[in-house]
Amino acid sequence: MNTTKILSVLFVITGFLIFSPNKVQAQANGNGGNLGLGVMLGEPTGISAKIWNNDRSAFAFGAAWSFGRNDALHLHGDYLLHTWLNDVEEGDLAFYYGVGGRIVLSDPDARAGIRVPFGLNYIIPDSQVDLFVEAVPILNLVPDTDFDGNGAIGIRYYF
Repeated sequence: MNTTKILSVLFVITGFLIFSPNKVQAQANGNGGNLGLGVMLGEPTGISAKIWNNDRSAFAFGAAWSFGRNDALHLHGDYLLHTWLNDVEEGDLAFYYGVGGRIVLSDPDARAGIRVPFGLNYIIPDSQVDLFVEAVPILNLVPDTDFDGNGAIGIRYYF
């Protein structure tokens, strides 16, 4: 199965899950909507989006530029589960983990693989903003099987 087919299947499944009719207001402080847009800095650096399904699960997407071994466009999508931590005096803090896919478009070879993100998500009290930090082990499948990794810090504003 080629990379384009794999990516198409992932986006179709994601679309069905995102637009399910049972969405719940997910941002813990209640001030924002379910869609957050922002930036991520790290490897790669670019635009970050997050769509909450409920208070425990969300989809995260990224479109970014990788400054690593080869300059490349990096696209990814992840399904995330959140565990809220209770020992936070202000705001809301969650540990998250999940699974997703990525494609890296570079010369001469494109790469595709499976992502396993984990990180922390902090929702600033009385705002429509969250902060996150994540580490992402990656199993590349195309063109060769090998291991890689990403990491980022970021901020998103919720609509």
